[in-house]
Amino acid sequence: MMGKPAVGHASKRAMLALAAVLICAGLFSGSAQALAKNEGTILLTVFLRHDQSKTLDQIQAELRRNGFYQKFPPKGIEVVSWYVMMGIGQVVTLRVPADRLREVNLSLEHSAWGAFRTEFFATYDFKPVWEAERAKAERAKP
Repeated sequence: MMGKPAVGHASKRAMLALAAVLICAGLFSGSAQALAKNEGTILLTVFLRHDQSKTLDQIQAELRRNGFYQKFPPKGIEVVSWYVMMGIGQVVTLRVPADRLREVNLSLEHSAWGAFRTEFFATYDFKPVWEAERAKAERAKP
């Protein structure tokens, strides 16, 4: 007899895989104009996945003990967005000068590990490209 299919963890993995595919698709089809806008920087999206074996109070205590709020992100790194994704954790997008990537990684290793599992995705701002394509499609309407 077969049991119910596992949904939780498999679904989350599928969502993350889809997000990675969409990000990669955007990386290869994006406009040079959008990339040149912030030359010398990259957008880095960081998944801070909650350790669900801990309560929120335990996670917060771990973050305070590790100095998370003082160390991440390092001073001078722009926070583009920071969202809570229910069931996953937190999703942070940073604008990072390429030569400071290691510093961002170390700030997470020193302050987030123990409270979160971390995943990183190189991204870029596709919104200007989308807006231009949308405007072009609107002008092309009969």
